[in-house]
Amino acid sequence: MTEPLAPPPRSPGRRGVVLGAGALALAAGVGWQLWRHRLAPTANEDLAAFLALELPTPSGARLPLRSLAGRPLVINFWATWCPPCVKEMPELDRFARDFASRGWQVLGVAIDKPQAVSRFLTQTPVGFPIVLLEGTEGLTWIRRLGNPGGGLPFSLQLAANGSLQQTKLGPTTLDELRGWTQPA
Repeated sequence: MTEPLAPPPRSPGRRGVVLGAGALALAAGVGWQLWRHRLAPTANEDLAAFLALELPTPSGARLPLRSLAGRPLVINFWATWCPPCVKEMPELDRFARDFASRGWQVLGVAIDKPQAVSRFLTQTPVGFPIVLLEGTEGLTWIRRLGNPGGGLPFSLQLAANGSLQQTKLGPTTLDELRGWTQPA
């Protein structure tokens, strides 16, 4: 007489496979985030890198962004083909004029062609500096500075020490900008 065969090893079953796959996915996700965080620059490093740039103005001169250090700053990314951007320009200009005596300054960063920006500024002059970042370079900076979708307009508020205070996707208003000047 032969001995009965041992039953085959029991498979983990569907539940075990799903739990194992879930644990593996969780471990992979945590590992990815740790790796990415270790390699990716921080928001402060990206902002410091941006402020180290020297960018062209519509007239062809170059503006070292470091020259804006030491005072509170609103940086506004915009384009002539963006209706909300065009609409908020007079608000930004008024803010720049009204709050310059309190130390505030505004920088417009046009994600556009120099000719289009020059034409726009002829029709809608502003009293604050405008610099140019064309094409994908502009979109790359917008994303690095906290706007992953790359939408316009996009504004940042920096304290006098250069630290990022807040960001805003979408058009600003004079009242909102005035609110940014109030202590938190």
